[in-house]
Amino acid sequence: MKPTSPEPKGAPPGTYQGRTGGLYPGGSNTRPAAHNTAGENIANNHVLPRNAAGQVDLVNGKVVLISIGMSNTTQEFQKFIQTAGGYAGLNSKLVIVDGAQGSRDANAWANPADTTWSVLASRLSAAGVTPAQVQAVWLKEQLVGDNLGAFPAGADALANTLGTIMRNARANYPNLALGYVASRIYTYNPVRSAGAYQQGWAVKKLIENQINGDSNLSYGAGGVAPWLSWGPYMWADGLGADGVAGGTPGRSDGLEWACTDLVSDRVHPSATGQQKVADLILNQFSTDSTTTPWFNN
Repeated sequence: MKPTSPEPKGAPPGTYQGRTGGLYPGGSNTRPAAHNTAGENIANNHVLPRNAAGQVDLVNGKVVLISIGMSNTTQEFQKFIQTAGGYAGLNSKLVIVDGAQGSRDANAWANPADTTWSVLASRLSAAGVTPAQVQAVWLKEQLVGDNLGAFPAGADALANTLGTIMRNARANYPNLALGYVASRIYTYNPVRSAGAYQQGWAVKKLIENQINGDSNLSYGAGGVAPWLSWGPYMWADGLGADGVAGGTPGRSDGLEWACTDLVSDRVHPSATGQQKVADLILNQFSTDSTTTPWFNN
């Protein structure tokens, strides 16, 4: 993923409040080679169609992709499901289930006894699939009101909570192998903007911890979490670098968020905002070397 983390005016190049930017360690926006290879190996050799009991069944089995998160997550993921349905290259054995739920923040999902998990279980059942067939997850989570507290302690605490969610998911879904963690989109709500932006730093910290060998995020056989990657990074300046809609974009790939991409609370995505997110997810899943083996036909 090429876009770099945005930086506040006056900050040293590539830093934010003393922390080095970039999506991955070392200020890089490129997934480290060893971590990338590990994800590719899992995608090719483990994420395979499975029957209801979780056994590999290349003829009749299914690969299940779920979402976990809050209100923004379910709005965006439902639009993604709709958009993916029109994608000609979609794997016919892939079942996509939206497990995200409004008003259920990161602390709710971090509790293994919370009703979020039973609701997701019922949605899997309604889709005709089982927990043993779940092999990939899209996670986008935050605390209520984007209230992370002081940086960087608040972002680091959220990273730990996101790790707990991933461990809960792995415990519920024994074949869960790959996890893609997304950042928040831009918000025009000034009270919440700092915390919304810093949520991306929590994702960065989570993935960096796994890359650095955190045993609480071990993956693969005997692991406690899925392999983790960005999926995707979605923060960008509101109206671009010049503050003009359609003018100079805020990111090198042209992504920007217009006022019309959010509803009246200036936090939740409108129909156009949902579509932007859906397109970003589809672009990644249909091109990423760790997703194409099971997402594409």
